[in-house]
Amino acid sequence: MERRNNYTTPTSFLEFIKFYQQLLGDKRGKIIENIERLRIGLQTMDEVSNVVADLQVELDETMKIVDDEIEATGKIITVVDEQSADAAKEQAIAQIQEDETNLLADAAKVKMAACDVELASALPLIRKAEAAVDCLSKSMIDELKSFNQLANGVDLVVQAVLLLNKKEKKYSWDAGKKMMNNPNKFIEELKEFDKENIDEWILVALEKLTCDPIFTVEIIEKKSKAAGTLCTWALAIISYNKVYKFVKPLEDEAAVAKNTAETKLAELEIVQAKVANIMEQVQSLKDQLAAAEAKKANVEARAAALNAKLDLANRLVGGLADENKRWKESVITLSEESLTMIGNAIISAAFVSYIGPFSQEFRREIWEDEWLVDCVKNKIPHS
Repeated sequence: MERRNNYTTPTSFLEFIKFYQQLLGDKRGKIIENIERLRIGLQTMDEVSNVVADLQVELDETMKIVDDEIEATGKIITVVDEQSADAAKEQAIAQIQEDETNLLADAAKVKMAACDVELASALPLIRKAEAAVDCLSKSMIDELKSFNQLANGVDLVVQAVLLLNKKEKKYSWDAGKKMMNNPNKFIEELKEFDKENIDEWILVALEKLTCDPIFTVEIIEKKSKAAGTLCTWALAIISYNKVYKFVKPLEDEAAVAKNTAETKLAELEIVQAKVANIMEQVQSLKDQLAAAEAKKANVEARAAALNAKLDLANRLVGGLADENKRWKESVITLSEESLTMIGNAIISAAFVSYIGPFSQEFRREIWEDEWLVDCVKNKIPHS
């Protein structure tokens, strides 16, 4: 048996105690630090798991909203398509009606223009007749009435005026003088004469009179100034009536065309108003659709962002799942080590303080057969 003297003093015992406290404090401090670090990690993992669960709930709710928005947008699209189709039909009808109306309006304008051209040729005749009447005076008429017998040609003029002004079928100079009995009244009758409405039989009778070579202003005015003026008036009235009766059917036709065009235009305005109303409704629906699509896109973007965040979180949680298990086991192990460190630190401190000078065999014998037995006997935790 190995023999060696090793002296133990109170000082060395105190050093042993001091070293034990220091060793136990250092080891336990590191263990507690590691436990705390692992617990913080585990708490963070739990928080992340809760966040993932909340994200999943939020994503599910958001996807329901996305589905609702898609359904609502689809309904609006259906209505917009239907309204747009109706608007297109109404526009096509309106365009056809507009083309027809434009054609009628153009035709009416052409006819009115033709009437205006023909009437333009009649205006000088009216002015000529008016100028002839304006030239008449009471003295001129009195002079004409003073003739007991009218010169050849003058009687034709008086007969023509009687036909026009009084519709006298039988001519007599007395009837002529009676017509001119009140000169001022006679002049006024000529001014107000209805030159558009002359009976056909009167025109036939006038045709016979005016065909006479002597029935000219140049010849008649040499015989009587008043008769020459009346001749000018009669010829102008007859010529104007011929032009007017030629133009009147054209004018009536143009008026009918104009009325038809105006009626069609009124109908077109109704159709266009209807189309405008439909287009306004379609535009309102399109605005609603744009708002719905923007809202849907916003919700979809939020869902995509949530999905991406959830995917990252799931990958993080999934990747740390093994670490989570290992860290929990490590916490249990470290907690046990914190308790067994009491005995381990005693044996380690005693080993350093007391049996360092001895041989390996003696050191093994004393700590295994005596110190560990004493730890078990005294219920001191150790590993």
